[in-house]
Amino acid sequence: MEEMSPDNIHGVILAVSSSIFIGSSFIIKKKGLKKAGVSGPRAGEGGYGYLYEPWWWAGMITMIVGEIANFAAYAFAPAILVTPLGALSIIFSAVLAHFILQEKLHMLGILGCVLCVVGSTTIVLHAPHEQDIESVKQVWHLATEPGFLAYSAVVLVVVLVLIFYYEPRYGKTHMIVYVGICSLMGSLTVMSVKAVAIAIKLTFSGMNQFKYFHAWIFIIVVTICCLLQINYLNKALDNFNTAVISPVYYVMFTTFTILASMIMFKDWASQSGLQIATQLCGFVTILSGTFLLHKTKDMGNSASLRGATSQSPRETPVFINSASTRSTHSNL
Repeated sequence: MEEMSPDNIHGVILAVSSSIFIGSSFIIKKKGLKKAGVSGPRAGEGGYGYLYEPWWWAGMITMIVGEIANFAAYAFAPAILVTPLGALSIIFSAVLAHFILQEKLHMLGILGCVLCVVGSTTIVLHAPHEQDIESVKQVWHLATEPGFLAYSAVVLVVVLVLIFYYEPRYGKTHMIVYVGICSLMGSLTVMSVKAVAIAIKLTFSGMNQFKYFHAWIFIIVVTICCLLQINYLNKALDNFNTAVISPVYYVMFTTFTILASMIMFKDWASQSGLQIATQLCGFVTILSGTFLLHKTKDMGNSASLRGATSQSPRETPVFINSASTRSTHSNL
């Protein structure tokens, strides 16, 4: 085994630190959302009282610190080393949710988390290397090619349908609505963040990239996408189990980001049949883990209430908030 270089060691330390901060931020933000929901409308009901809650801001600051550490990690180590370490935030968030928020995760749910992590890691480890980018104009050229324009158009249409049709009807009962919005917009965010990062790096090296309008357009896209993600992630955290949101969000975000990167940078041309088959196996593993997580997400909390209800876990539809399900059954 080859000894790790000092740069790779620095990258690993930053990536692990990032996962700890980001995993903690989910828990801290949810505590803020809960406190804000006591004195006013909850975020899931369209309230914004959490903006006055110190716990929520502490969670946001923690997440920002984690994202900065993650960004810095890519400056030291290759993406193939840094990206899989993001899965550690799932484990850290689930452990904290178990002890702090008392959100129990069934043993099968833990297995689901493991499957999600293994599947995501498999895809990332076998993803093709990105081509070298030397200017923000080069990124703009790649972003305005027909393939990526078509992907962006599909993402925007799906997000708009989710926001204006599905969110008012199913947002509070179907977690996939909120997580889908965040994940789809997240894939566009990452592509734009890469462009901004390249612009900053080249500017510090003496080649000012912010004199070009391309860099500012990417900054605007990053800002809009981030605001949308924050808003709908808050709603997801306020309505659903944190230990389930974290892995599902990670899986969907990673999947769409890899897809966007492959379309934009045409990385599939350099892949062998074995690499493609391995990634397909990773997708199957992710789907299996996601299904298992949703089918068992309430088992941990209901174990202590066994005998108080006759409802079988198998009767709980996938992607459904259990509270709303119980309300529906009672009305029947």
